[in-house]
Amino acid sequence: MNNCQSKDRFAKERERMLKVDLRGRGITDACVLKVMSEIRREEFVPEAYQPQAYADNPLPVGMGQTISQPYIVALMTQELRLYPGGEVLEIGTGSGYQTAVLSKLAEKVYTIEKFAQLSESAQAVLGRLGIDNAEFCVGDGGLGWPKKRTFDRIIITAAVPKMPGPLVEQLAEGGVMVGPVGSEMVQELIVCEKKKGKISSKAVCGCRFVKLLGKYGFEE
Repeated sequence: MNNCQSKDRFAKERERMLKVDLRGRGITDACVLKVMSEIRREEFVPEAYQPQAYADNPLPVGMGQTISQPYIVALMTQELRLYPGGEVLEIGTGSGYQTAVLSKLAEKVYTIEKFAQLSESAQAVLGRLGIDNAEFCVGDGGLGWPKKRTFDRIIITAAVPKMPGPLVEQLAEGGVMVGPVGSEMVQELIVCEKKKGKISSKAVCGCRFVKLLGKYGFEE
């Protein structure tokens, strides 16, 4: 894709997204807005769906998975309260769009994807865009990062019946975890914080994500 042509082609749609779908719906974090104004969402969707790249709805990316609507990406990122030196664990790489957003706001992103094909595609796009602070893993995201360690922030981009125990364990003291919790059909976006080893949580809004597949998710 010619990046210069792409920028010109989608400039108006990108600006509409920022004004109407993000600022217009309560996204106030200036850093999140800046990053989403710079990252070209059209790079992360199949060519057939590129004309809809900035519509405020999810789009198919293959393997039964989707790229989340821009508002949800912005909202989840805002709720994470990222900071420059932090490290983020992302469950569900998908297209790599959310990974790219996180990579601009954190020191490093560790991201897990069940489907190797999607992980490889996301790596290719991020590589083409010069994003090199993300580490990729193919596996069951509900089990957490394969190596024993903790993360300042964790984001789950697929529906879970409850916050997976391994992810709660990998959340660092003072850390924040965001994800959709509920049934296969409808969930609530939940924000959890760990303080003195205990988890407190709040519901932000209703949402609907594809389901997490694996031990702590839903059956395939």
